[in-house]
Amino acid sequence: MSVLISCRGLSKSFGVETLFDNLSLNVHEGDRLGLIGPNGVGKSTLLKILAGQDTPDDGEVVFRRHLRFAKIDQVSSFPEDASVLDVAAGAGKEAGLDENEAMVAAQIQLSMAEFENFDVKVRTLSGGWKKRLAIAAARVADPQVLLLDEPTNHLDIEGILWLEGFLRNADFTWVLISHDRFFLERTVKRVAEISPIYEDGVLSHEGGYRDFLEEKERVIEARTKLEESLGNKLRRETEWLSRQPKARTTKAKYRVDQAYELMETFREVRARGRFSDKVQMDFSASDRKTKKLIESKEVVLKRGDKVILDKFDWVLSPGARLGLLGGNGTGKTSILKMFLAEIAPHLGSVRHAAQLEVAYFDQNRERLNPEESLKDAISPTGDSVMFGDRSIHVVTWARRFRFKSEQLETPVRLLSGGEQARLLLSRLMLIKADVLLLDEPTNDLDIPALEELESALAAFPGAVVLVSHDRYLLSRVCDQYIGLKGGGDWARYGDYEQWERELGQQFGVTEKTKKETAPSKAAPEPATPTKRKKLSYKDQREYDGMEERILEEEALLEELQAEMADPANAANSALLAELYEKTAVQQKKVETMYERWSELEAMVASD
Repeated sequence: MSVLISCRGLSKSFGVETLFDNLSLNVHEGDRLGLIGPNGVGKSTLLKILAGQDTPDDGEVVFRRHLRFAKIDQVSSFPEDASVLDVAAGAGKEAGLDENEAMVAAQIQLSMAEFENFDVKVRTLSGGWKKRLAIAAARVADPQVLLLDEPTNHLDIEGILWLEGFLRNADFTWVLISHDRFFLERTVKRVAEISPIYEDGVLSHEGGYRDFLEEKERVIEARTKLEESLGNKLRRETEWLSRQPKARTTKAKYRVDQAYELMETFREVRARGRFSDKVQMDFSASDRKTKKLIESKEVVLKRGDKVILDKFDWVLSPGARLGLLGGNGTGKTSILKMFLAEIAPHLGSVRHAAQLEVAYFDQNRERLNPEESLKDAISPTGDSVMFGDRSIHVVTWARRFRFKSEQLETPVRLLSGGEQARLLLSRLMLIKADVLLLDEPTNDLDIPALEELESALAAFPGAVVLVSHDRYLLSRVCDQYIGLKGGGDWARYGDYEQWERELGQQFGVTEKTKKETAPSKAAPEPATPTKRKKLSYKDQREYDGMEERILEEEALLEELQAEMADPANAANSALLAELYEKTAVQQKKVETMYERWSELEAMVASD
């Protein structure tokens, strides 16, 4: 594969803070590259450098001649009163297309993003549809490389599923930053982690996210063995130096020089091993033995005239791990506030155990005072906090959440989103709670913090109610789910995958997507082989040839999509309209065939 962008020996600092040093990374044609790493290591800055929006302090970036690229930021800003067609066509004009070319290309890309009404105003769009608009606008000028910064942030599951399908089917090179482990596993073909723990500042590995984790474990194990080996050798050389021979021969002087070089190498390797991106989390529990912490009976919950829950019965007990599922605006936060007793149901009752202690993570972070210092936000009463039965100095407590002592006087409003999230979690862990109500605690957290949060929630003996778009965390932590379908309708789900399968059928996600399973809490025992159920002759013939026919129809669909994207057809609006109609029909045909294949699979599997 040819190299589109080559970064060699890049270094970048802000003030006294070094983001990365001597970092080298190439972007190849056809890459599907995921950039990961702890907050503060410069991922977004590197993406800006790849986009030509920033320059390194040292090193060089070489772009292939006439390379076209587009970048989509975490939050896209569009004129609120503009139509989606105005936005997309405007992006084309800015990229140098004439008015007719820009209009036709905008219509094509909006159609591929599943917009049905091109006149809809930006102000009416949800976060997910604004993200689709940003992608459609970026694609109007047909860039060869698309750069995306945290594209799943604040998207609901419908938007994430669409984005996964879009990126998997993309015929262009793309690079993205994400902390969504589920999303990474389903989309990327190469992972690069930026971190000071690596000799070159980055570890790049071909494969999905799980493949990368295996490679990372091998690299860290090798570095640990190297540090032990260097340490043993250094001890021997130090003993030799301490003997201070009376005369230094040339050979002895050479050994002395080697010993000092060994010391420097050992210090560098040890420094990489001592860097920690971990956050130490441990929720305090009250050890209450009450079986019913929160109980709702015949609840009807409304927000204005909108019914969120109808005839809702539920008992929350110690050890429960409940995930609330539903699109943006379906009322998940309202349910948390009902459990918190901040709002009351319209009908029915919600009973709390006596003296119930609840810790609440507010996704809007309204409980934070933006003008307060970090130190006062952590410990408003003095220089220490009480964790369990122990008094811990505020500096030590802050360090557990990756805050430096020089940050303690920083106003909360100047903290990053990830730092504010860690601040809120640090305060929740000081509460001896019976119930944890967590509303999007994963927003802005990096992967090391997410892994630690996952472990802390699993170890908490009380009840947990979790709202999150982090499907990996939901699948690993929760053992019961409530799915909100709108209009007060709700249902119980045994696992997250059941909810996503149902949602996938609703939004036309293909069977290929639905078959990709989430990470499990533990590896299941091998299933006992089941006897294949004999199909009818007609069904068996249909089943035997189904996979081959689907591949043929998918090939036809790809041909139609390629014709739509062909610049030679951009000025022929009549042909584009015809191609769009044929593509929609073909897409529906493929989806129907997948559904039928699934039915036949189920008939074969059931016995």
